[in-house]
Amino acid sequence: MQEIKLAKINTVAPKTFDKELTKIKTKEMILKISELQDVLIASKKNSLLVILQGMDASGKDGAIKKVFSGLNPAGLRVETFKRPTQEELEHDFLWRLHKVTPQKGEIVIFNRSHYEDVLIQRVHKWIDEKTVQQRFEAINNFEKLLEQNGTKIIKCYMHISPEAQLERLEERKTNPAKMWKHRDSDWEERKLWKEYMSAYEDAFQHCSKSAKWNIVSVDQNWYKEFQIASLVLDALKSMKLKYPALIIEEKK
Repeated sequence: MQEIKLAKINTVAPKTFDKELTKIKTKEMILKISELQDVLIASKKNSLLVILQGMDASGKDGAIKKVFSGLNPAGLRVETFKRPTQEELEHDFLWRLHKVTPQKGEIVIFNRSHYEDVLIQRVHKWIDEKTVQQRFEAINNFEKLLEQNGTKIIKCYMHISPEAQLERLEERKTNPAKMWKHRDSDWEERKLWKEYMSAYEDAFQHCSKSAKWNIVSVDQNWYKEFQIASLVLDALKSMKLKYPALIIEEKK
């Protein structure tokens, strides 16, 4: 079990980190990720699932654009989870997840995920505590199944401060390039900050059996991108990927 207290974790980079040097390192890592992705696609033995979970305006879209935009689209897919459709509500809560998990050789990014079903639904009391505990168990089994099938899972909580979130939400009201992101509901959810932090910490503790949580500090975009690129690169390296050997078919 993974016990994490978010209030004790900084949302900015350590003072020892140089911004410009870190940006250079991030670019270098993205190039290496691209090289390893080619091997991942060719070998078709493993896959990678990156889960980005966090409060509104925590930078999920930006992370996807910056860290993954240089990869081969043939082996990359982004799945965004919004309010369930009527068809999805008529199935178990993981039904819509199973059909979009990574194929062998593929990297898939979940922009929000199955954790919404033990976060927003819990905070708003749309489900009872018995259902929450049942869903924790189901999530652990789901992630274990993926891992057993060769899918490496990276779970990232995008750790933003209330101050940084407020600044970004305000910017959506004034910056024409970001106005499309504005939602009145984001401001209502912000009022439930303490409840969300408690729900997240409980999810960290109960859903870390197969894949542990990574707390990504996101108040500074350059540091956010560095952390996620590091996690992705380490995950691909751990697979010990190799190009498949030449196969010469015998003539009949």
